[in-house]
Amino acid sequence: MGVLAGLRFRETLISHIERLLRPQHAKAQKRQPANGMNIASEVAKRLLQIKAIKLSPQKPFTWASGILSPIYCDNRLVLSHPEIRDFVKQCLIEKSNEFGSFNAVAGVATAGIAHGMMLADALQLPFAYVRSKPKEHGRQNLMEGELPEKSKVLVVEDLISTGGSSLAAVEAVRASGFEVVGVLAIFSYNFEKAVNAFEKANCPLNTLSNYDILLREALSSKYINLNDVDMLTTWRKKTGS
Repeated sequence: MGVLAGLRFRETLISHIERLLRPQHAKAQKRQPANGMNIASEVAKRLLQIKAIKLSPQKPFTWASGILSPIYCDNRLVLSHPEIRDFVKQCLIEKSNEFGSFNAVAGVATAGIAHGMMLADALQLPFAYVRSKPKEHGRQNLMEGELPEKSKVLVVEDLISTGGSSLAAVEAVRASGFEVVGVLAIFSYNFEKAVNAFEKANCPLNTLSNYDILLREALSSKYINLNDVDMLTTWRKKTGS
């Protein structure tokens, strides 16, 4: 291959990667802060490092919903690694500043409880958590804990897929008489249906990292190849639209 041909091949390859990993919706991209790329990349690297996120394009996982997925995310593993747990906590603190003023934190059961508690403890704020359904005994609570009257609440979740469980928690917090300033999560698949759902609910959403950044990091570390990127990008588009 000549020098000129080699350069053209390199430019074509770079263009192909950038096209595949370009965010699918400008609205979600606008939410990305100027300093967010560094946090998003570093969080993605660490989630891959501890295998909290696994990619398996050739042998997909089966989600509880029955969906066949080439990606599996279990951010609860962050809790088992002290250094990474502390890093994620610091990222949650920094990202929480983007929601403006709030004076309470609520975690989404069950995986969002620990991460929400970490943030509330670091900020010295009241904490509560939201069940997926009311208890079948006692006071049949949907929210557990006690927050000051008329609190402005930041809801913390571990993972955003379609956004259904997170927004159900948001509605539960609102129904309890509190104002929700938004939802902060560790990771999002960047599904278009989730973006639309949060906009319809008039609820700001921010995450530490996301699917697009994860694929860049996985490709950079040679965890996946270009063929995998094609498949992973197609899956996200079909599943998330």
